[in-house]
Amino acid sequence: MTHAPEVSFVIPIYNEEAILHAAVVDLRERLAPHGLDYEVILAENGSSDRTADLARELCARYPELRLEQSPTPNYGHALRHGITKALGAFVICEEIDLCDVDFHLQALELLRQGRADFVIGSKLIGGARDARPLFRHGASLLYTAVLRALFDFRGTDTHGLKAFRRALVEPLVAACQVERDVFASELVLRAYRAPIRVVEIPVRILEKRPPSVGLWRRVPGVLKDLWHLTHAIRG
Repeated sequence: MTHAPEVSFVIPIYNEEAILHAAVVDLRERLAPHGLDYEVILAENGSSDRTADLARELCARYPELRLEQSPTPNYGHALRHGITKALGAFVICEEIDLCDVDFHLQALELLRQGRADFVIGSKLIGGARDARPLFRHGASLLYTAVLRALFDFRGTDTHGLKAFRRALVEPLVAACQVERDVFASELVLRAYRAPIRVVEIPVRILEKRPPSVGLWRRVPGVLKDLWHLTHAIRG
């Protein structure tokens, strides 16, 4: 891509060999009728399957795609790296198993009209539809309750889909001190504390495959990072 697009999609990918090609093709086809000027950054991080090779093949075929790589599995680092490499005036943080074009269009309308600087797609707000297993929905509710208790969090969700003005949010990204799963939470917490307009909109969550890293395997790391986040935010 030889120019700065209006929109940068940042999508962390890890061991997505099974769905990567179909997801990218589907996203491009669903975006095509809307005439967006965009790039897609595939932020690969430490995959042990053919994800990186497939991503390179897709980038060679579609000029609006760009591959950014990190050597070790780390969702937060991949997301941060992708954001810092984005060229668009607006950045949309997506998940390869979601690619919710309805959220993209709603969020961009809010950003373009100046009604928001940071848009969060909440799966826990009124009007949302969360088709994940019940225990995962419950885990999200519990996690939000912990954030409210520790940080006086005013929203309903910190993980998943986000869209924002790059120029306003880049300093918040640079200020974040934790990575892995909790990076997204720190970014949202800092957005709520910054003098910018944060808006939540309901989304429909229907995943295309089980999580690439199981919930229970993530718990120890999340608890450790929440401890570090407490010091980072309160400090």
